[in-house]
Amino acid sequence: MEKEIVNRVAKSKLITLDLETYYPKGDRFEIDLSQWLDEGLILREAHFREVLEQHQWEAYRDGYVAIHCSTEAIVPVWAYMLTGKYLEGVARDTVVGTLEVLETQLFREALNTLDLNSFKDRPVIIKGCSNLPVPASAYVWALQKVQKVAKSVLFGEACSSVPLFRKT
Repeated sequence: MEKEIVNRVAKSKLITLDLETYYPKGDRFEIDLSQWLDEGLILREAHFREVLEQHQWEAYRDGYVAIHCSTEAIVPVWAYMLTGKYLEGVARDTVVGTLEVLETQLFREALNTLDLNSFKDRPVIIKGCSNLPVPASAYVWALQKVQKVAKSVLFGEACSSVPLFRKT
């Protein structure tokens, strides 16, 4: 007589929080200001303004943009501001920093909208594997939000998880 295989995870009260579902859809772009500096180091205002005016800003339409400088140039804040001016009304969001900084900002905003009601007094597992770039800080923020209401919080997959929090 064969014994029926039962999926105990599916029957449990465990709720999975998959941060990948909070990944904002849209293209990501980097603008490296060093491309518009003399020898990648010296900002000449007139030239910089001219390059910005001639740049094809529509390429960033509805995307997320990270503005940074990859060289050791000292870039004044107004140069980032002026670049951001051209992205207003074109890009969905703009940050000063790397793509990692951009992803961190996007997840911070997304997790601020997290509805905690479904996690109240329930065991929660924050899914660990992701195909999309979920920054480590997003996992920390998710834990900090969910632990306020959850019975317990684990990290990983149901078959192999790490306990992080248990309400006492």
